[in-house]
Amino acid sequence: MTYEIPKHIEQFGEDIQEQQLRYHNRRVIVSKEFTFDSAHHLHLYEGKCKSLHGHTYKLQTIMSGKTDYRGLTIDFADMKRIAKERVIDKLDHRYLNEVLPPMNTTAENMVVWIYEQIHDALLEEGHHPNIRIEEIRLWETPTSYAAVTRDMMEADENAG
Repeated sequence: MTYEIPKHIEQFGEDIQEQQLRYHNRRVIVSKEFTFDSAHHLHLYEGKCKSLHGHTYKLQTIMSGKTDYRGLTIDFADMKRIAKERVIDKLDHRYLNEVLPPMNTTAENMVVWIYEQIHDALLEEGHHPNIRIEEIRLWETPTSYAAVTRDMMEADENAG
């Protein structure tokens, strides 16, 4: 296959107009992944994890929303900033049992806390009213993760 170098760079206002930037009016999913390293241990657990140990965690944030007039749902840079400020900076290279609220530092507990942190940030910032979290996934190892979805969180809230 032969590739050609563009002869003309598209110019906003000449080749494409503002009303053309938004191609559709559909909800789309956007996702961003992060890693961080932390140490922890588990209580009331018989196995290796009862001793102090560490993990390289992988966090995936999955959000959805309709695009704005530019064709953007949420800027990936905003997703990164929110996750970094609310989660990564608090947990990276830290002892989780010390920095998280009182809880057993299982992936199942942590993923709900992470969902709450990111959800609260989106609400507080208010400039993303169209964005909602669909799922948060937290890998504790390359083959093991815990996840929580918006539907699960909202069902639990409504159950009282």
